[in-house]
Formats: sequence, structure tokens, C-alpha cells
Amino acid sequence: MTQSAQTANINDAEVAKFEALAHRWWDAEGEFKPLHDINPLRLNYTIDKSGGIEGKRILDIGCGGGILSESMAKAGAIVTGIDAGEAPLTVARLHALESGSEVTYEHITVEALAAREGENQFDVITCLEMLEHVPDPASILRAASTLLKPGGELILSTINRHPKAYVFAILGAEYVLGLLPKGTHDYASLIKPSELAAAVRAADMVVQDIRGMNYNPLTRVAELTSDTKVNYLMHAHLPEASA
Repeated sequence: MTQSAQTANINDAEVAKFEALAHRWWDAEGEFKPLHDINPLRLNYTIDKSGGIEGKRILDIGCGGGILSESMAKAGAIVTGIDAGEAPLTVARLHALESGSEVTYEHITVEALAAREGENQFDVITCLEMLEHVPDPASILRAASTLLKPGGELILSTINRHPKAYVFAILGAEYVLGLLPKGTHDYASLIKPSELAAAVRAADMVVQDIRGMNYNPLTRVAELTSDTKVNYLMHAHLPEASA
């Protein structure tokens, strides 16, 4: 991998945030508690929108310490997890050894992976809670479109750039309740559903579904909702090539 390919779409400050917390990734009561709590919903959404994942090749972009990657592997998928941070991947590999999960982890950007591997590698690609942490989210989507097989599915999740998200996801979660470390999210980097949908379409994919996600930190229950003003998930499809 060339240096330019590796660093083209990386915010070093964002990577450093998660590198510093990597040792806490699998502590279900620590800084990543919300990720553990919402993961069953994320997994079920992925399974549902992909028509099942058993035996399918899945790429998890921005896999971090491997919470989603491991759960998809346990559900029978053939999972590759990639991340820009080496420390979270070290944690992910160690945890996979302890849990017996079969996941392939690699320290690489999705753009560099697409340049190396070429087209049509994966049945499903997931990119959850990651797009708001890179300088150019559209670049991620273009690379994902290249790596998806025709007929493949893309599952995304991020935070809306909306005043309600500022109140709940930043002020509430980071500064009042302490669910996330302060400074985890930059409001200006958040992405409106309309912006994400436009970027998906520009990458030759079709938006199939947009759902809000509500997380109650008191009950630790996450559920899908029609309100996309804070967290939301998006399902996109790469059409089969025209005859």
C-alpha cells in the first residue's frame, strides 16, 4: 500500500481518538457501552436487508475492535474487517482468538483495498458509525460500490446534522450522560440523510431504506423508528449489470 493511498481519506485526529480507547473496546460497561447495546439491532438490520448473511462474503469498513464483525461471523458470514487504526485491530484480533470467531482483519483503507482487489469481491458491505469520522464520506461509498458484487447490499449508519442530534448525540451523550468521550463527534462533520442518499446514488447504488434508530441509555434498549433526526441507518443496493 502506498502512503498516499493509505492516508488519502483519513482524519488522523479521529483515528487517534479511537486508538487511545482501543483497550476498552470490549468492555460492555465502558466508553463503548452504546455500541454493545445497539449491536443486536445493527446485526438484525444487516441480516434482514441482506436477505440473510450465512455463507456470504461481508466487508466491515471501520470495524474498530470488531463488535459487529464478530457478530456477523457468528451468524455464519465470511467477514473481513478493515480499519485505519492499528490499535483497535490488535484488540479485535486478540478478542477473536479468545472467542473463537473467524474474522480476517486488515489495517487498510477501503480505497486502497478497492485499488488492490479490484471489483466484485463482496456480497454485503457494512459501514456503521464511521462516515462522520472521515474527510470524504463519498470516497468511501465509491470504493464500496467497486467492491460490491452486482446485486450486493450496502448497510450504513451515521448521525444526522440536525439540532436534535446536537442536543442528544453530542451534548447529551458526551457532556451530560458521559456515554461517549467528549469530542467524539464534530457537529460539522455529521451527515444529513439527503446528503448521504445523494452520495449513494452518485456511486451508482439505489437507496432502499432509511430508518431512524433510538437508543435509551437508561433501559439500554435500541429500536428502529421513523425519526431520523439523530441516528439513522440506510440500506442501499447495487443493481445487477444491464443486459
